[in-house]
Amino acid sequence: MSIKISASLDCADYLHLLSEVRKLEEGGVDMLHIDIMDGHFVPNFAIGTNLMRKLRPQTHLLFDVHLMVQDPERFIPLFAELGADIITFHVETTTRVYHLIDLIKKHQKKVGVALSPATPPSVLEYFLPYLDLVLVMTVDPGFVGQRFIPEAVTKVEVVRKMLVEKNRQLDIEVDGGIGEKTVPLLKRAGANVFVAGTSSIFSGKEDVKVAALRFREFCERC
Repeated sequence: MSIKISASLDCADYLHLLSEVRKLEEGGVDMLHIDIMDGHFVPNFAIGTNLMRKLRPQTHLLFDVHLMVQDPERFIPLFAELGADIITFHVETTTRVYHLIDLIKKHQKKVGVALSPATPPSVLEYFLPYLDLVLVMTVDPGFVGQRFIPEAVTKVEVVRKMLVEKNRQLDIEVDGGIGEKTVPLLKRAGANVFVAGTSSIFSGKEDVKVAALRFREFCERC
């Protein structure tokens, strides 16, 4: 599976957001990871609809939308209309997984399912063939800058094994504490999409473009 970088927009400098996006484009990232929070599923709020609407015409980067919301069925049509390319919902938020998968596909978007750290990968077994992406959270969802949960590495291994057994090629994305210490472990386990946040591209130690270029080269080389 090819390596993909999804830059976490929640970690960018909102006061200079368009400039940051231009640097991310030049730095070779593949996607913008857009966290949508409702204050219920996670006790936080993040990027709003007006920001997405204004940003969509300004960039060719894919919108990797991560719904951290209760009742995601209500919001899927909205974020499809706003320009999402991938819509990922949390399996913990619904008992109608197949319906949500069909709804996302109806809007001609790629489908992702996210697993919180305490959710076992076995929940994927029956609907894995219908997905385009599995997002394994390596921290509790909702806040940037958390400590990486090492047990997530084993979960990635289990998900990749499930895919091999079902002869399926789809992306495994990882999000939370993704940097030089964790990428090699997760890549060996089978992850190929890395959400870059404060542990890498947005660490503040160097220019965003330079950091993005360095991070991609590291992820491909390690």
